[in-house]
Amino acid sequence: MTRWRGNPWAILITLSLGFFMTLLDLTIVNIAIPSMTDKLHASLDEILWVGNAYILVLAVLLITAGRLGDLWGKKNLFVAGVALFTLASLACGISQDPTQLIIARAVQGLGAALLMPQTMSIIIATFPAEKRGAALGIWGGVAGVSTVAGPTIGGLLVSWLDWRWIFFVNLPIGIIVLAMALPILPAHVKGAKHKFDITGVALATLALFCLVFALTEGQKFDWNTGIWSLIGAAAVLFVLFLVQQRRRQDNEPLVPFSLFADRNFSILNFVGAVVSVGMVGMFLPMTFYLQSVLGHSALEAGLIMAPSSLVSMVLAPIAGKLSDRIGGRFILMGGLFLYGVAMVWIVSIAHADTSWTSFLGPFILMGLGVGGVFAPMATEATRYVPPRLAGAASGVNNTIRQVGSVLGSAAVGAVLQNQLASSLRDEAAKRAAELPAKYQGPFTQSIAEQAKGGLEVGAANHTASLPPGTPPDVAGKIHELGGQVFAHGFTDAMGPTMLLPIVLIFLGSAACLGVKAYHAATGNGAPTAESAPEPQQAH
Repeated sequence: MTRWRGNPWAILITLSLGFFMTLLDLTIVNIAIPSMTDKLHASLDEILWVGNAYILVLAVLLITAGRLGDLWGKKNLFVAGVALFTLASLACGISQDPTQLIIARAVQGLGAALLMPQTMSIIIATFPAEKRGAALGIWGGVAGVSTVAGPTIGGLLVSWLDWRWIFFVNLPIGIIVLAMALPILPAHVKGAKHKFDITGVALATLALFCLVFALTEGQKFDWNTGIWSLIGAAAVLFVLFLVQQRRRQDNEPLVPFSLFADRNFSILNFVGAVVSVGMVGMFLPMTFYLQSVLGHSALEAGLIMAPSSLVSMVLAPIAGKLSDRIGGRFILMGGLFLYGVAMVWIVSIAHADTSWTSFLGPFILMGLGVGGVFAPMATEATRYVPPRLAGAASGVNNTIRQVGSVLGSAAVGAVLQNQLASSLRDEAAKRAAELPAKYQGPFTQSIAEQAKGGLEVGAANHTASLPPGTPPDVAGKIHELGGQVFAHGFTDAMGPTMLLPIVLIFLGSAACLGVKAYHAATGNGAPTAESAPEPQQAH
């Protein structure tokens, strides 16, 4: 492969494959949640930490990893990240309890953090301005495809093999990426030394941890004083982080505020965050619903959602090319709008007995929307970023998107737990009347205790516990009513749970009106002279 060293398109393929692997693990886990819950005997808040441990470590270290790439070489960090991610995937696959899996996922997040910011910054440094839009369009398209393909690929692996294979699948991919990266990616060119903002890293890490822990564990601890204290501490730490960053603007801060002087960069970072919330807000409740309420297998659930990934896979490259030629403002706006409409459609038809065929239309519409989101979002966010700020821009852009995923997962999980606890109690009280009087109280109490204890949502947890000596006919009725309570309670909880991500997606669509119009100066769509990026600076 040495003959491909330095070839821009070979570099793009290598980077995109590594990028695909890390983003796939953001959503592939969701489809395996019921299976992991049952086989690891985990509660919902524990399973949420399987996702959040990965995203949290990824989010807080992205900017730092981008700076490390400037100092130690982007290729070196990319290779190290791929290697660590691959080994951590093996550790995830062989985990024997939720704690081991959460720790392995945190290490996996570290590997993803090392490699992810290098991808965008290497692309910006490799491609000239007139071709950069197409390259970032492909890179952004990979993000979209990997995000929506996760449930389908995960469903196949969980059904045919086991939930552990959603992690084992990374092993061959990681080995292939390493085999390509070593001979193809350009070697590091030493430049000026860079400083590290240890205080900024500490403040950002603590702020995010406090907030995510509070949102994830809030329902379990009845939203007590300790939980609200953590939320308050997160707010204070975030303010301190902003103040500290402002004072370091002339001394290599984690977040160069000058990046946000570019209107496109500011708006599209907000859009990236709400897209992340929207993705989590859709796939987390939907994977529970399809498997735990409708009773579909992981494979069937993945195939039900497959039209979304297939349609977006076809459209993403087209959207990238169009964004490079005519600008991506209205493509992105339309994509977000269609995605929001699809979410509303799904919520409106999701009942305890909905046929899977009813979801074909909304998932096709969702694919149309996603296909028009990621490629133009990446292109427009970095169109006018000078190469000397590519590393910082990549770190900030990816960080804000992953922070959106962290907060989206935690917030959606918190709302889901809260709404489900309430709806389960209501459904239990309503259906208890079908039992003999002596069993009505224990039935409702058992459901209430399950709701209070963290809400296990695996397929094996949809019933109330049986009092000693319960007759077989009554036991059968309790099991039946327990399933009905969960099914109807969950569908009642879905609407309020998905309201926040739906609103944010539509706000993101409207925000695209503020994106600067793109005017090509040449037939190939190069930026105009006054808005073109600065000449490339060697590091």
